[in-house]
Amino acid sequence: MPPLVKQVLDNFNFDVDPALSREENAEEVIKSAALLSGAIAVEPIPFADMLLISPVQAKMVLHIGKIYGFDVSADRAREIAQELGVTFAYGFAARQVMRGLAKMALPVIGGLITAPAVYGWTFALGRLAQNYFERRTLGLPASRDQQVRVVQEAKQESRRVLPGAQDFTDLAAELRRRAEKKSADLGSPEPGAAPKDPDRR
Repeated sequence: MPPLVKQVLDNFNFDVDPALSREENAEEVIKSAALLSGAIAVEPIPFADMLLISPVQAKMVLHIGKIYGFDVSADRAREIAQELGVTFAYGFAARQVMRGLAKMALPVIGGLITAPAVYGWTFALGRLAQNYFERRTLGLPASRDQQVRVVQEAKQESRRVLPGAQDFTDLAAELRRRAEKKSADLGSPEPGAAPKDPDRR
């Protein structure tokens, strides 16, 4: 797992706040996951946002399930994220291919273009997961029409709460700094340890 993504997941831990409603707890998780996903998208790695945000999105689904009283495994959370993502993933994937190509040509600018789209995609997926678990608590079946409405509303809402480009850049830089520090710490010899013989196998 890339150090940046591992650092994101290590920092994306969430405890249900009993003082908040389910909706308020879910809101905190969705916005946090969307911001973290956008920060990953800023990294100048072509197509990274299409491949590396999936663990963040799966963890978001797991947290939302917990809020609504469902003990979801990590594997099941990934499956739910994939199932819900089919609702509007095809158009998004096509746009992300173009943005991935933009990153290859202009890495930094391409990342800044991609971040808002990834934020909106993750935000909408979070709203879909929230709707999914809400309906399950009420014993209601999944509704394709309802999911489409949720996505449309989430797109509009995400535009209103979208962080600035500098927010994504600052978070990406901080996560990268922590990941590099952690890697350096892991590579350092323990105090008192004998130096490694380079010729020894």
